[in-house]
Amino acid sequence: MSSDESHGPEPTKPTRRTFLSAATVTAAAAVTVPMVAAPASAGGHDDDGPGRPVRPQAPDRELRRLLDEIDQRRIEAIVRRLAAFGTRHTLSSQDDPVRGIGAARDWIHEQMRGYAAASGGRLTVEVQSYIQQPASRIPVPTRISNVVATLRGTTSPGRVYVVTGHYDSRCTDVMDFTSDAPGADDDASGVALLMELARVMSKRPIEATVVFAAVAGEEQNLYGSTYLAQQYKAAGTDIQGMFSCDIIGSSTADDGTRDPRSVRLFAEGVPTSETPGQASTRQSVGGENDSPSRQLARFVSDVAENSATGMNVRVVYRRDRYLRGSDHIAFLREGWPAGRFTEPNEDFAHQHQDVRVVDGKQFGDLPEFCDFGYITRVTKVNGAVLYSLAQAPGTPKRATIVTTNLTNDTELRWDRGTEPDLAGYEVLWRETTASEWTHVIEVGDVTTVTINLSKDNVFFGIRAVDRDGHRSPVAFPQPGS
Repeated sequence: MSSDESHGPEPTKPTRRTFLSAATVTAAAAVTVPMVAAPASAGGHDDDGPGRPVRPQAPDRELRRLLDEIDQRRIEAIVRRLAAFGTRHTLSSQDDPVRGIGAARDWIHEQMRGYAAASGGRLTVEVQSYIQQPASRIPVPTRISNVVATLRGTTSPGRVYVVTGHYDSRCTDVMDFTSDAPGADDDASGVALLMELARVMSKRPIEATVVFAAVAGEEQNLYGSTYLAQQYKAAGTDIQGMFSCDIIGSSTADDGTRDPRSVRLFAEGVPTSETPGQASTRQSVGGENDSPSRQLARFVSDVAENSATGMNVRVVYRRDRYLRGSDHIAFLREGWPAGRFTEPNEDFAHQHQDVRVVDGKQFGDLPEFCDFGYITRVTKVNGAVLYSLAQAPGTPKRATIVTTNLTNDTELRWDRGTEPDLAGYEVLWRETTASEWTHVIEVGDVTTVTINLSKDNVFFGIRAVDRDGHRSPVAFPQPGS
């Protein structure tokens, strides 16, 4: 087990008791849990409570090796090659071999097939296409094609995580499909990220399935990602996390300031797909800051802020930038946890602009305005997250706070996962005013536990742990029996 599985400090006050029960236990077993003070920085009170402080999950040796293989030169070469197609506008040529979205599609597919050929059968690649009938920003029937590379898991292949970047581009006029639109930052940078991760991750077996998808039609209205999400939904796919990497190419703002060690992760609170019934439950129990997407964002910070990535993840409590959106929204609409990675400060002279010089200032989304070291570090963030998700158990399902009895204790239930290396579970809790989990209680390989804390006063979560110490994202329990 990892170092943060060690016991916490000896209690300085009388301990409370945590009562565990499981199908294999004939009587309730009392377990003493150390008392710790809630960190003041997390918004907790000074009162003691059960468990130990939550600590980040350090990268293991294999993850560090994987991240060391990410090659900045390859990332730069991909960005420059995609920009060299002139325009990748969704309405541009589908069959010109050197210019337009069709040439870019075919080149991405060819590169991905090369990665698949070297993967020992682990990676498969397809071009997923459909005809989009006239609609918003699509004046004529238009073929939309996604290049989808699937790295199938070895022991939990039905559990899926998705990362996308969009390979279409645009200039000032969103309907102008003939002018140059190199799209280096928006979004050759995201496509380079997912292609390099497909190359590196496909060299080794992973437990759950990871999908690397270069999607089209984002600039027109998220058409490619919407089709991709709908296909997964129709197939009943168990997608437990998705990330859109869109505009992750520069660390320099429009005023020239640089922030080369931060990346923003947008994560919604109230779910896009929330039903009226779910809204009513949320209003009665809280949880506006505990959506599946927020739990996924907390997981990202837990596994990707370390010396192996050299990056700080700034979680932004919004679905996306102000009045804007990207491909993760297509997955949020289907009810899956998703977030959007993007650079810390944007320079709008190099987004959605015609390539031109005005009063000596260069406009246009050109490769020379990209920071390839920065893209490489953001790639490492995503690599750390996707590998950690794939190697850990899945997020606990049917997490429930039992509400059939009036009590100041809190009874939690969940379904046991099916992973062969599953070791057990942890209960997390925090003050309602804290934005991050502060305390963790190891409860073992059980599916029912009673904690002597009132559900009226704190928030609870449940996560799974495997024998190597890999932890799942947290499940936020809902009221039930």
